Amino acid sequence: MKFRAKVIPSGNATAIEVPKDIVKALGSGARPLIAVTVNGHTWRSRVALMRGQCPVGISAANRAASGIGEGDIVEVSLQVDNEPRVVRAPPDLAMALKNDSQARAAFDRLPYGLKRKHVAAIEEAKASEVRQRRIAKLVTMMRLERD
Repeated sequence: MKFRAKVIPSGNATAIEVPKDIVKALGSGARPLIAVTVNGHTWRSRVALMRGQCPVGISAANRAASGIGEGDIVEVSLQVDNEPRVVRAPPDLAMALKNDSQARAAFDRLPYGLKRKHVAAIEEAKASEVRQRRIAKLVTMMRLERD
């Protein structure tokens, strides 16, 4: 589905508003998982429901990659994204989780977004010591999780 939209401010980020008829035509409920393409750059997202509107957030990284900014009118292509959302743990985190079955089980139960957040924090560490500290903290936190 294609449409034109203005990149609007949304809290401390930006978004595009998806017309309700397009959300309905996607046929996957009110908050479908989608693949968004703008200027040849595609990212995975979800349509939100906020104050009767249907926004799709655009991160700073996706704005930069698609060459758009707040206030721009853009051509948007949406399609339902039924591919599984999978977060790949970096090798050092994967090894730490492999060595702790309780932490592994808790990590596996986390929703996609939370897994992605934890992995990003580890991958963004510039110093090896910081990275190892973050891995140890995550493993400890997961070990303390309850069903």
